[in-house]
Amino acid sequence: MSYREFLNGLYSVRDEKYRDFQKKLLKNDSINVIGVKVPTLRKIAAKYDGRFDELLAYPDEFYEVTFIKLCAASRLPYGKFTDVVDKLVPLIDNWATCDCFTPACIADNKADFLPFIRKYAASDKEFHIRFALTTLLHFYVESEYLETVFSIVERCDTSCYYASTAAAWLIAETLVKYYDAGKSFLLDHSLDKRTHNLAIRKACESFRLSNDRKNYLKGIKR
Repeated sequence: MSYREFLNGLYSVRDEKYRDFQKKLLKNDSINVIGVKVPTLRKIAAKYDGRFDELLAYPDEFYEVTFIKLCAASRLPYGKFTDVVDKLVPLIDNWATCDCFTPACIADNKADFLPFIRKYAASDKEFHIRFALTTLLHFYVESEYLETVFSIVERCDTSCYYASTAAAWLIAETLVKYYDAGKSFLLDHSLDKRTHNLAIRKACESFRLSNDRKNYLKGIKR
């Protein structure tokens, strides 16, 4: 399929009201959005199983094209995924694409994938860092990886908004699942003030924490 035919297919299922809604969510006027809903994008991506190279050759001039690439890549076996991941992460330029990029193959290859996470976490690019942190969130909030999670987070540059919110989301999840370990991490003051307070706020929004624990966390805001 030519790129033009591919785009024509996307335009045939666009929703202009959804496009306007999505543009507002992305908060980045430089991103070109056609207006195709996520379930449809995922269905299109599934059609490219075994044909990923065809997708990879398409230019990334529209939000939906990149989204489909990343969805299709998320379905690849681990070896094929790691062959292309360094080409894909630089394509991420917004939170929505980043947060939906959850390669299933990482679940069974967590230890092997950690060097990639450390590399992206050490980047000076906001969405490289966010991808590292959201990947930790999706796959690594487990007892054996907690110290790794904390060590990566405390070394990240969270001065940018989307890196900060991802770090807060990740630490909030550790507070919910491993409260004592998460609390100790907060008490070490390893996070900047904004990220620290946002992690507490997000944790306190969870129904999985008791009121006593929420009240304690609110008391250690900075």
